[in-house]
Order: sequence, then C-alpha cells, then structure tokens
Amino acid sequence: MHLSSHDDFTPLKEVVVGSAANYVGHDRDVSFEVFHHESLTGFRSDWAYPRLTQAAVGHRESWAIEARYAEELHEDVEGLAAVLAELGVAVHRPLPLPPDAKAIAGLGWEAAPTPALNIRDNTLILGNQIIETPPAIRSRYLETRLLTPVFTAYWQAGARWTTMPRPTLTDMSFDLSYARDTATTLGGPTEAIGDPQPSPYDVGLEMMLDGAQVLRLGRDLVVNVAQENHVRGAEWLERHLGHEYRVHRVWRMADNHIDSMVLALRPGVFLARYDGIRDLMPEPLRSWRYIVPPEPEAGAFPVYDEYEDLVLTSPYIDLNVFSIDERTVLVNADCTGLVKLLEAEGFDVVPVQHRHRRLFGGGFHCFTLDTHRTGGFEDYLT
Repeated sequence: MHLSSHDDFTPLKEVVVGSAANYVGHDRDVSFEVFHHESLTGFRSDWAYPRLTQAAVGHRESWAIEARYAEELHEDVEGLAAVLAELGVAVHRPLPLPPDAKAIAGLGWEAAPTPALNIRDNTLILGNQIIETPPAIRSRYLETRLLTPVFTAYWQAGARWTTMPRPTLTDMSFDLSYARDTATTLGGPTEAIGDPQPSPYDVGLEMMLDGAQVLRLGRDLVVNVAQENHVRGAEWLERHLGHEYRVHRVWRMADNHIDSMVLALRPGVFLARYDGIRDLMPEPLRSWRYIVPPEPEAGAFPVYDEYEDLVLTSPYIDLNVFSIDERTVLVNADCTGLVKLLEAEGFDVVPVQHRHRRLFGGGFHCFTLDTHRTGGFEDYLT
C-alpha cells in the first residue's frame, strides 16, 4: 500500500470504496437538520424534492429507510467496487457497520451510527497525509473508526496521519446563520432553524469542515466556506499546511460540499453545475474550460413517497462523477445526458448503476477516497 494522492484525475492505482452495509435509517437531530436543511424544508423547489418539515431542534427522531432501498444501495456500492477492480485499481474497504450497532454518544447527545459510505466527507488525503476532518453530523462522529484498519496499514507503510480537532457538537456549536438567512440560501427560502438548547458542555461555535468541501489541485486547494464553522476549519487547515499549499477560500459556492458543484476532470477542464461557477472560483482558474451538463431528467430518478422517504440531495447529484484518469470517467448509467456530453468531449465513459443516490446523500465521488494516483505535487495554476 502506498499513499500518494494530490488530485482527482491523474491515473488511479488505489482507492477506498465505502460500505453501505446495514444502512437502515437516519437520526434527525439539530446536526442532521442543519447540514441537510436545504433538502428538508416543507416545500418543493428546483433543488431537491420532496421536501419535509424539519424536526424540532433538540429533538432526535429516527427515520427508517425502506429495506428494499437499502439492499439495492448495497448492491450498487458493491458493483462500484467490482468495476474499479476490473479496471485494475486496488480496492480497499472499511469495516462494515454491524447490524446491531449500539448508539454512540458525546457530551449531552447520542445518535445511531451510520456506515462508512460517503467516506470522502470525513477524510482529506493530501499527498502522503491522511487528515480526518471534524464531522458536522453527530451520527457520523465515529465513522472514520470503521476506516481504521485501512488507515493503519497506510501509516505502517509510511503515511502521515492527522486528526483535526473534534467538535463537541452541542446545539450551540453550530452557526445557524446560513440556514436562517433566506436571502443567501442557495436553494431558495427555507424554514427557520429553531432556537438551540443550552448545555453545560457548550463551548460556542466550533470548527467543522468536510473533506468534500475541498477541491484538490496539486499544491492548490479550493475550499468552500458557507458559515463560521467552515471558516474555523479552513483556518486550521491553512495553519496546519503552512506555506506548502495554497489554500483558496470560495464563499458559499454550496451549503457545504463542493463536489456536486465542480470537479476537475483534467488540467484545464472542469465539470460544473452551471457556467457561472467560474465567477466564484479563484481568478487563475476562471480561464479553464467549464463543461456544463444538461438539466437532470426527471425520469432518471426513482419515484419516492413524499411523506415516508427522506430525499437528501438535489437532482444534480449525478455531477458527482469519479475519474480513473484524465480520459476515463465513471458516470451514473441513468444519467444519459451527461454520458453523451462527456463522450462528445472525448472522454471514455464507464456507466455504473447507482439507483438511490438521492436518498443516501452521495454519488461515486462521495463513495470513494483515492489514496494513490500517479500525479505529483504539481502547480496547475501557474
């Protein structure tokens, strides 16, 4: 095993693919509601549908996932791992979440754990360094522990391994301004997040930053920041990395993750949700080519029950593709418009089945953590 990954597009040699085993439900508490607030308000919009009324702050509600959807997700994730292996990539896997996993607990809260599926979120790979990032959702607080055997093997092979400070995650830890400010919310007006509950463990606003908020381009990192929790996480990253990397903050390109807004397919070429993304990017990257896919087709998604199925992502989730190299891209087989567009742009597209991407909050880029690519610590901006 060899940890060396500086980008998302040079030839892939090793990857970790997440696990969907025993993904049976969501814990809806303040941390879950704030993170997914754009998809959980009580109306329909262009961004995500159907939308549901948010749970009250301070309240924990278990939201079961229909067994058939969970089984089909597991099939699709295992299929993704098989496709990558067939392409000659060494595939590593996390520990599966046990079927009888007990609730995890912090200071003043508890939550049912989720499997290590969207593993891009809580880990950032920079060169030969593993950085575990501070989670924003309580149920995901110990998720990276399911990756411990993989991380340990890389560490034993010489990798560096760091953990960003873990937040306490009381109700007062969260900056609610973004969720409350209807004028700046990317998805349109949302219901206000209720008043947080005080706790003897309150420490004020804390750093929270997901690995999926970072676009890796060799020595340059583009970090999406939407509120104060993110600001503190980005500042920690800047201090930790020092002058080795150039960290570019972009303001509210998304509510959190950047990888369903823009992904680098090769040097000089981005896949972007809309052309105006270039205006939000650092100046040196605005001259790159921005490929914009056609609008999502409604028929490309399963039809869910408006009151029983919790939709967590927008219809644009299929932009969350995964590159094997600068020419080969894994794309959801149901997203035929994007497949045709990328083929017309000269890419070799590998269609892969992923049915319930809107129920489980992720696509192929979310489900994977590229740990070894042949690319080096390049300067793509100058």
